[in-house]
Amino acid sequence: MSCLRRGHFYLLIVAGGMHCPRTRCRRTLLSLTVFPGYAVPTPPLTPQPLTRRTALLGAVGLLALPASRLAAAAPPPSGVWPIDSQVPGGVARLSLGPAALRPVAQAGDVPLLVVGDVIEWTALVGIALAAEPGVASISVQSADGGQRQVAYTVAPKRYLEQRLRVSPRTVDLSPEDTARYERERDHQTVVMATFSEPLPQASALRMQVPTPGRRSSSFGLRRLFNGQPRNPHSGMDIAAGTGTPIVAPLPGRVIDTGDYFFNGNTVWLDHGGGLLSMVCHLSAIDVKPGDRLKTGERLGAVGATGRVTGPHLHWGVMLNRAMVDPALFLAA
Repeated sequence: MSCLRRGHFYLLIVAGGMHCPRTRCRRTLLSLTVFPGYAVPTPPLTPQPLTRRTALLGAVGLLALPASRLAAAAPPPSGVWPIDSQVPGGVARLSLGPAALRPVAQAGDVPLLVVGDVIEWTALVGIALAAEPGVASISVQSADGGQRQVAYTVAPKRYLEQRLRVSPRTVDLSPEDTARYERERDHQTVVMATFSEPLPQASALRMQVPTPGRRSSSFGLRRLFNGQPRNPHSGMDIAAGTGTPIVAPLPGRVIDTGDYFFNGNTVWLDHGGGLLSMVCHLSAIDVKPGDRLKTGERLGAVGATGRVTGPHLHWGVMLNRAMVDPALFLAA
């Protein structure tokens, strides 16, 4: 039998003992499958008295149902990536509702990645580590030109502190090193503004860890180098030996490579829609700008270039020009 409740179609297999959620007639609910978004017209149900015969018939019907049919009725996996985490350095998943065409969403003048389909579109909003807790909003424009604001709340989060000892020249920069850093910063600002199509699919945003190893430093740590406070850690560090292969976490196009003062040998990948990833401190770069990689394809090797305390991989993920926690794109 079936029951209709607020746009969800419920498949009920009856064997006796409980209540139907709509009619309140007594039934045992052995299986409940929800198909979101489908409103299936059904005639009003007439409660029937529960008897031993109907209970036995329901149980026999369940046993006779092929295993393939039972599997087909099972709900899909609930995991979605990135995980919603509305804190500084996190990602807000904001429902934009149904629409025939993909809406256009922006945070200020920065375009946002919108994924989904006509049943429901979702804006993925990267929240900067420097974001203040409180109410924030994005603007959404529909295909007919209508505009609206969608609000969300950034919750506070306290990140731990980390103290590191590194070469003094990478903390107190000389005039020459300062000039080099500023040139590289301006160049990478252009790289980080990349927003390309085609956009990634909502079902294809779970990332692969770029290299095996122990997580040696987590995202968001408040860092002190040689006792002096510096910018928070904007990526995930993975301890691995020099020469360990590094692979693409998602399909992407190489948009930049270089040897940078702080990051050492670095590769930037564009995954579409303002979703970028970077890997730093490499001992070798095996790709060049313009190369297209599949998930798991090699792009370089772990090293200890730039400002480091030893060989490791620094992996960063950027969404709408904000560095966000890579762990939100990984399975637990």
